Parts: sequence; structure tokens; C-alpha cells
Amino acid sequence: MKPVRTAARAMLASIFVISGVRVLLQPGEDRVAAARRFTPLLEKADPRLPTDPATLVRAKAATDVVAGLALATGHLTRPAAAVLAAGLLPTTFAGHPFWTAPKEERANQQNHFLKNLGLLGGLLLAAADTEGKPGLRYRTSHAVDRGQRSMSHAVGRSQREVRRAVRTAKREARIAALSATAARKLPG
Repeated sequence: MKPVRTAARAMLASIFVISGVRVLLQPGEDRVAAARRFTPLLEKADPRLPTDPATLVRAKAATDVVAGLALATGHLTRPAAAVLAAGLLPTTFAGHPFWTAPKEERANQQNHFLKNLGLLGGLLLAAADTEGKPGLRYRTSHAVDRGQRSMSHAVGRSQREVRRAVRTAKREARIAALSATAARKLPG
């Protein structure tokens, strides 16, 4: 299964790396115009964040390249896929609003929108993929189960030890009583 995962991640990441490099070299006016829609939100969120649309476009492109390379090479694949998915959402809604496009462009914009949704689905699968290893939820629930079993085993073991100690004490008490009786019968 590993070769399939490796190939799938490389194929999924390729569009982000290639388009990120192209955008870094030449942002394009349409992308800068789409980024202008988010500058008021960024100004409200934190005034220290850059609000220049060209800078935002290049920053997102650089993020796409770095996260895409991480996903393609198999390093930090789950966080890389999550970063790419988070960056794809605003790109999809700002870059391909087919619901506001003129009738002759609507089908093209809708195709790009749906393509991005398909990429988002693949990224979400990659972000959730544990490569066949148990996830955190599984490991924690099974650790609790193991702890409870271990505790009940220890309690059962201690109950057996108590019963054994009681039997031993009774046996020693009988032996002591017999010895005392035998000692009284001896002359002297």
C-alpha cells in the first residue's frame, strides 16, 4: 500500500507545487484582485498582518510550494495536507465564484470550483491518513482498556495473595497449637 500512498501524494501535491512556483514568479492580476476580497478581513483580524494583495498571493504561493513538497516527499504529510486544504478554501471561494459569474463563464468557473472541491477531498483524506498505524483516539482508548485490565489483574492477584496468606496463617496457627499441646504433655 505504501507505493500507492506515495504516488497518490506526489500526484496530489504536484498541482500545488507547479502552480505555486508559477504564481511566485508572476502573481497575475486576477489573483491579486481575488485577494483584495480578503484584505478587510485580515485588517479586522490583526492589523500587523500584511494586507497588500500581491504579498498575500505570493505568501500563499510560497506556502503551497513548501507544503506541496512536504506532502510529495512524505515529510509531515498530515500537517502539509491540512495546510494545503486550509489554503484551498479561500482560493476556491474567492477565485471561482461561479454563482456571480456571467452566463458564458459560469460553466468554466463551476468546473474549476468543483475541481478544487475534489482536490480538497483528496487533501482531507491525506490529512486523516495514518498509513495503517493506529490513530490517537484508538491508542488512547486501548491504553485505558489495558490500564483497567492491568488494574483488575492486580486486584485479583492481591486477593489471591491475601487468601494464601490467610491459609498460611491458619496452618501455622494449627502447627503452633499442636506444638504447644505436645509441649505440655512432655514431662519436665
